[in-house]
Amino acid sequence: MDIQSIAGLLQASLDPAQNRQAEQSLKAEEIKPAFSLALLQIVATDTLPQTTRLAGALFFKNFIRRNWTDEEGNHKLPQDEVATIKSELIGLMVRVPPSIQAQLGDAISVIADSDFWQRWDTLVDDLVLRLTPDNAQVNNGVLQVAHSIFRRWEPLFRSDELYTEINHVLSKFATPLLQLWQNTDHMIEQSQGNAEVLKAQFATLDVILKLVYDLSTHDMPPQFEENLPAIAALLQKYLTYDNPLLQSTDDDEAGPLEIVRAGVFKVLVRYARMYSEEFDSHMEQFIGTSWNFLTGLGPEAKYDAVVSRALDFLTIVVSMGKYAGQFNDATVLSQVTENVVIPNLSLRESDIETFEDEPIEFIRRDLEGSDEDTRRRGATNFLRKLMEQFEKLVTDIVMRYVNHFLAEYAKDREANWKAKDTAVHLFSSIAAKGVATSAKGVLGVNPNVNVIDFFQNHVAEDLTDSHAQPLLKVDAIKYLYIFRSILSPGQWQAAFPLLVQHLNSSNYVVYTYAAIAVDRALFLTDDQKQPTIPRDSIVPLSKDLLQHLFTLITKDTKPEKVQENEFLIKCVMRVLIVLRDGVVPIMDMVLMNLVNITKVIRHNPSNPGFCYYHFECLGALIRFAGPTQPEKIEAGLFPPLTEILGADVDEFRPYIFQLLAAMIETNPSPTLSPSFQQLVAPVLNPVLWESKGNVPALARCLCNILPKASTEITAGNQTEAVLIIFQKLVSLKVYETYAMDLIETVVTSFPPAALENYWPTILQLMFTRLSNSKTEAFTLRFIRFYHLVSAHTEKGLGADFFISVADRVQANVFTPIYTQIILPDTQKLVRPADRKTAVVSLTRTLASSQAFVERYAKRGWTITCQALLLLLVNPPVPQIGADDTAVIEDRDVDDLSFGAAFTQLNTCRPAAPADPWPEVTDVRVWVGRELRAADERSGGRIGMFVGEKLGEEEREVLRGVMGAA
Repeated sequence: MDIQSIAGLLQASLDPAQNRQAEQSLKAEEIKPAFSLALLQIVATDTLPQTTRLAGALFFKNFIRRNWTDEEGNHKLPQDEVATIKSELIGLMVRVPPSIQAQLGDAISVIADSDFWQRWDTLVDDLVLRLTPDNAQVNNGVLQVAHSIFRRWEPLFRSDELYTEINHVLSKFATPLLQLWQNTDHMIEQSQGNAEVLKAQFATLDVILKLVYDLSTHDMPPQFEENLPAIAALLQKYLTYDNPLLQSTDDDEAGPLEIVRAGVFKVLVRYARMYSEEFDSHMEQFIGTSWNFLTGLGPEAKYDAVVSRALDFLTIVVSMGKYAGQFNDATVLSQVTENVVIPNLSLRESDIETFEDEPIEFIRRDLEGSDEDTRRRGATNFLRKLMEQFEKLVTDIVMRYVNHFLAEYAKDREANWKAKDTAVHLFSSIAAKGVATSAKGVLGVNPNVNVIDFFQNHVAEDLTDSHAQPLLKVDAIKYLYIFRSILSPGQWQAAFPLLVQHLNSSNYVVYTYAAIAVDRALFLTDDQKQPTIPRDSIVPLSKDLLQHLFTLITKDTKPEKVQENEFLIKCVMRVLIVLRDGVVPIMDMVLMNLVNITKVIRHNPSNPGFCYYHFECLGALIRFAGPTQPEKIEAGLFPPLTEILGADVDEFRPYIFQLLAAMIETNPSPTLSPSFQQLVAPVLNPVLWESKGNVPALARCLCNILPKASTEITAGNQTEAVLIIFQKLVSLKVYETYAMDLIETVVTSFPPAALENYWPTILQLMFTRLSNSKTEAFTLRFIRFYHLVSAHTEKGLGADFFISVADRVQANVFTPIYTQIILPDTQKLVRPADRKTAVVSLTRTLASSQAFVERYAKRGWTITCQALLLLLVNPPVPQIGADDTAVIEDRDVDDLSFGAAFTQLNTCRPAAPADPWPEVTDVRVWVGRELRAADERSGGRIGMFVGEKLGEEEREVLRGVMGAA
């Protein structure tokens, strides 16, 4: 390959003016053999610019993500290329600069996800062989590779496969890692005056600590347990180690010492939480060291990670009965509150600077659950853990400090406003009990304090005082946000207008917090699932409220600034969901603003959270305005959405197909509009279906198109194109749900004659899946499909039709499929519509099938009748983990709107069909009527089967069904 040409394209991709053309050219190159190896050669070439090499590493990482394996885990690249990448990648990574190492490390992690360890069992040996006693650059590269692979373990659930992999690694890597730790310690001791060597070795020490954590995430490695005294000694040593050459001179930037100390505390937190029994004899020394840190380190931001993790460690210590008693004393708790909690919970100058200069960063740090590494979060958690142990004592002590700070504020409100901020946060810390939920905030409160009185006496004034400090306004809004479930509906209806009013604030953080609180307040419901804020109270405000939110979002027109604040667009989404069809009178304004935002952000989609909520807004608008205003929705949305499809904005394509599907679905017209007719050919283009992210949205879109365009598709000879897509999807486990959604839609939408020549192939594909790669999900979908075909006798289908097609695939294949798969597992169908279809299917088989009278008379009719009676008598048997019905019913489906509903709900379970048999209102009566009619037509045939084949209990059930008719 032409290395220089590819390098030139990589360099051009960094220029905004040439970026898109260069990336398209690179994608054209990437289909050529050995393209990945050319990228690695560019990365390895020292004479090329650093930016080009970095771009090469980045493109290589993304190339590997797209092209390493297919959906079934098989390599897409030639085996010799796969082998070369594996053999060369480690050696390359250890000799490139750190910025490039990070990109190659991510690529190795992607490869390891599919190949390690069975298909890459030499990796750990290769890593160990490359470790050196003293070369920090080489060691850092090797350790970064190891960390990029082993860190995958932490979020994984226990399994034999996972533990086999961990044991494979530990047997080869744990002891060399401990030896390297000793060597690194030795090098540090020998290099006390050499800053360059010290910094390099401390970088090694940092990655060693990360690996100690990685290897300990599921169980303490036996090699570590055997050497625990030495490990504890090294951890203690580097908590207390000091050297002026390693101290950071920047108050805001952590230096090597702070980074390593934070790493030590991370390991200590893991060991104290998970391995307290093994680590118990070493705990005492770290408790004292933690206390010294918390009382000795200054407020500078460079110490934040160390202090927050030291607080995490002490939080765990307090929860352990053996050590908790050390704090069960009023004097000790007063010292802890005054010397540890309050200094780390109080505002610092750096916090105020972040509030003023980086408001979105301040919000993300401060929000519940998103600021785990801040001092304030650590101090809050520590205080709450103390309160769990000694509730009344801690409450009394902390309330003395709360009252003290409130008194200081009262003396001089202008100068002492920070004292009130501290008081509010102290009170919130002890007032909240349990874990706050994202949906409802805090659900329990400390019985020793009164949350409502504190709000009315001290906090509410900052919502009404226009001269209050902006940070105190934020505190007041956050107080409502945290305790939102504690307020009564009446209190909320009084407080809600104040929140809306603060959307008019000129302060970025204040109006953003107001948007966050408005969103969550509108989400709240009472015990009867009725909204706490009545919809009728929102409708009159909605136009001005939404227009103001749009103005805030678009006040800076740069794409990256428009999408900076996802909290504002989420509030827009919530208002639209609450309005429901109340959006119709203002839809022109809403549609115009959403379309304008879409046109801006498409040029640089940089915030996935904003984009997600933005398309949720469009989905909500389609959902609620589409049924009555389909022409307006189509006229406003179809041109810009299809324009973006043509511009190849990859990030938006799945969203757009979801929205187009929703527009078709909500339009009451039985046919497609001329605009949507133009969409049929692109949706049937196999190239679009190659992208994994497109498949859920495309499948939904095609399933909505077919019922309205089957005649045109048939006339245009495009039926085969639809079935080719089905063939591709059904062959892969990951797409089996979409395949079955598609074929069910085809069967119910197309005239029977259009599918006549394709039926044997359709069943052949399904039988192959059942034979070679059956899954529980596919089996249930196949059963559902069979019953759909068997039930639709009015379309010329039915059981006899299915049997005749199955015989064309393979003679007598129906018998084992019916007796071993369809009938036994029909009882596992859970959804009412699926069970109703099965009842209709089995009833029509009993009443109308000639094959079950002649060909399967010996057992077929009997076992079919038994299966039908079981469906009528027994409740459904849900599959554990196979069906999300209960979860979906319990969650806020409105919150999901269309985009999320399609991806989050329909990707994890079969789509819930509408009732296909609305005329069958009383199933037992309908079954009895059908069987009685068949019995009369056949001269008592059913009565004969009942008398000869069924047991007394079954006959009794059937008599009850017949009697009900």
